[in-house]
Amino acid sequence: MRALGIALALVAGPVGAADLTAPLPAIRAWHGASEALVAKAGDPWITPAEAAGFVTTPDYAATRAYVDRLTKASPLLRQRVFGHSAQGRDLIVVTATKDGAALDPKKPLVLVQAGIHAGEIDGKDAALMLLRDIAVRGKDGLLDRVNLMVVPIFNADGHERSGAFNRPNQRGPANQGWRTTAQNLNLNRDYLKADTPEMTAMLGLIVAADPDLYLDLHVTDDIDYQYDITFGFNGWNHREARSPAIGEWLDHRLRPAVDAALTAGGHIPGRLVTAKDGRDPDGGIVDDVTPARFSNGYGDLRHLGAILVENHSLKPYRQRVLGTYVLLEATLAAAAAQGSDLKAAVAHDRAARPAAVVANWKPSSDPSDTIEFKGIAHTSFISAASGRQEIRWLGTPVTLPRLTVFHDVRDGSI
Repeated sequence: MRALGIALALVAGPVGAADLTAPLPAIRAWHGASEALVAKAGDPWITPAEAAGFVTTPDYAATRAYVDRLTKASPLLRQRVFGHSAQGRDLIVVTATKDGAALDPKKPLVLVQAGIHAGEIDGKDAALMLLRDIAVRGKDGLLDRVNLMVVPIFNADGHERSGAFNRPNQRGPANQGWRTTAQNLNLNRDYLKADTPEMTAMLGLIVAADPDLYLDLHVTDDIDYQYDITFGFNGWNHREARSPAIGEWLDHRLRPAVDAALTAGGHIPGRLVTAKDGRDPDGGIVDDVTPARFSNGYGDLRHLGAILVENHSLKPYRQRVLGTYVLLEATLAAAAAQGSDLKAAVAHDRAARPAAVVANWKPSSDPSDTIEFKGIAHTSFISAASGRQEIRWLGTPVTLPRLTVFHDVRDGSI
């Protein structure tokens, strides 16, 4: 999600003119139970990414074609256009339900959004696999007590501005979309401004659908670590949240279920991580209260259970997509199993009328606590690209038993 400097570069010196690939750290071998989710070659419902061995991701037209075929084949799925991009492309949402045209308000509704940053497209390919398995591969039981809505490509124009070098420090897919829209605006900074037609459409969808959970799927290129999938929300570990009851449900009900499912699938889940200083990875991480210009901060402000998911860019694309699938399926299962408690939390926070809502936060200059952190070994070098000291990741796992955490504090200066 955060482009903290491609110059954190993984480059030790000048790259030859004929060498057009970024010199990334060695790939760590990975195998997990979630590999069983991949369709076999020749399966008539194999997704485009699976068929390509997760080397590439389908373009907008191929994605639409697969969704069209899937929705025509299953009464459980339907799609509609909920808006248009700046260049006029349809923004589609796929609804998976057993309720027919009118969704049962007693069931929790989970809204999943992929491709707000179109180069970070893991969520699209994971969601297509999950929709396929719900529609035609026997996982329709997931919909018995929960409904699902999927926006496979939010930043549709950026998705089509595809290239091999849009995210050079990301390991796949080979064709990566652009971060911003055709208007060069970042959708994940637009929730309060609504400067873009895409965001205007998304906010309209959220108001009309009124989901209980909202998942925003990303890929981070922040510091390296062993975790292949991280996620976060305001209220983690009893920290600040503008929707405290929802934050408690996410922390006590959803997080353990998702962690357990990911671990069983062979993944390493972790908390959403931001380095205090990207050039000093051992100097600590920031546990911030996400502001409302971001998806999970906006959801917290409007009393919607919002989760920001960040896969790690140096993990292989196949591994990242499968981890996202597991997270999505586990979220549906948790919402179904504990839907009444989730809806009660939403109702509680919406009924509250606090005298003031804190809008401004700043990182504490003093350490708050420590955590055990599954990191990756690194060294420093003087980069020929930036002319300053940078970090080279070595790919070797290390455990930091007491990594410092800096919490946000209320900013009384504003």
